[in-house]
Amino acid sequence: MKSNKIILGFVGDLASGKGTICKYLHEKYGMSTYRFSTMLRDVLDRMYVEKSRENLQIISRLLRENFGQDVMSQVIAEDVTRDQHDLVAVEGIRRPTDITYLEKKEGFHLIYITADPDIRWERLVKRNENPGDNKKTFEAFLQDEQAEADRLIKELGSKSQYTITNNGSLEEFYRQMEKILDTIRHL
Repeated sequence: MKSNKIILGFVGDLASGKGTICKYLHEKYGMSTYRFSTMLRDVLDRMYVEKSRENLQIISRLLRENFGQDVMSQVIAEDVTRDQHDLVAVEGIRRPTDITYLEKKEGFHLIYITADPDIRWERLVKRNENPGDNKKTFEAFLQDEQAEADRLIKELGSKSQYTITNNGSLEEFYRQMEKILDTIRHL
């Protein structure tokens, strides 16, 4: 029996718009969204440790080194499997092991979101999601992209089925997403 569930996996450069598109899809379609960083933030919250980018990377590395490189992929895939919605998004895919289990699921589609570095840096500073982001220099931003957690994004993005370049307005960004979603629905 064919599943009608559509699973959109978003891989994207730092501050490219992954969270923005997931919020849009949730508000417009009621799409469930899962983030790889949520489980890491949960652990740091429980330990009363600051949720800085560095701490998120440390806890991610510790979990993967001790429980397997695909441990977070297993968690996300189980969450997606248990979700009752027909539309599900997974945000924050960074490594090939992040999709080990997702890519085996019927209805999974990998989407790469990118934008020019200067635009992404401005977004990161403005949103101030992690401590210190609002004071981050462009040079530090470029250095962050070389961190272990972010180095494989472009490589994984090159293997995606769809690409969105998010250098324009929100309306343009949403239009690109709607076109991809329409294509997927008609497969």
